[in-house]
Amino acid sequence: MFSRRQGFIALPAFAIGTARAQDTVALSRFLAPTGPLRAVINVGNPILANRRPGDPVPFGVSVDLARELARRLALDVELIAVPSAGRAVATMRADDGDIGFFALDPTRGQGIDFTAPFIEIEGTFLVHEYSPITAIEQVDSRGVRIAVGLNSAYDLFLRREIRNATLVRIATSPRVVEEFVRQSIDVAAGVRQQLEADAARIGGLRMLPGRFMVIEQALGLAGGRDPSALAYLRDFIEEMKASGFIAASLARHNIQSASVAGPG
Repeated sequence: MFSRRQGFIALPAFAIGTARAQDTVALSRFLAPTGPLRAVINVGNPILANRRPGDPVPFGVSVDLARELARRLALDVELIAVPSAGRAVATMRADDGDIGFFALDPTRGQGIDFTAPFIEIEGTFLVHEYSPITAIEQVDSRGVRIAVGLNSAYDLFLRREIRNATLVRIATSPRVVEEFVRQSIDVAAGVRQQLEADAARIGGLRMLPGRFMVIEQALGLAGGRDPSALAYLRDFIEEMKASGFIAASLARHNIQSASVAGPG
């Protein structure tokens, strides 16, 4: 039985619960039309995801977010691990994934819709110990070659900003330092954490002080979905930031080269 109070219709609790359940079912269909939530996970970015030797299942901040999103919508989650940002973008644009985690860049907007950023990552440079280059400002010089992961956020940024140096594109970001050393390239560009780890492992290398960019990582939704799905993801990311979920995930995975982004 309905009752009226101050001009509003009061619905029974079961009716409100049914409406919310219907909303959740509709959102689930918009976000995951094939059944499970297909989350594209770029394991080439160690800030967001990684894999242990012999274990195909990725782990990291992006995996934690994908699992939490699926849990809230009562969906199974399918983790689609890819080796590079370029492959992740291609997977999403081919509609072979529902959500993914990407650096915000104007060239990636086609075919993918984004939330506000949830973390910020530093992009910086690595050089050989004997290199005459001592400052970031010296990198963009004629004759200097910069190794960078193909279609990574750094590649997309540097191809717009570099005027004199030459970009040497490496197939995936995890191989950048290996090829930088093997080919005696002048500079390697990438995530600070990855470059620091590679420098410590290989030796004879040094980081340049400072950073050349701050990379904002956001949650992306395959294009063409119902607007309510993107609105839900945007609210989800804001809640994950405000609640401390992302900060706790960064700490749990010992990620020290990224910080939680501010409110969207």
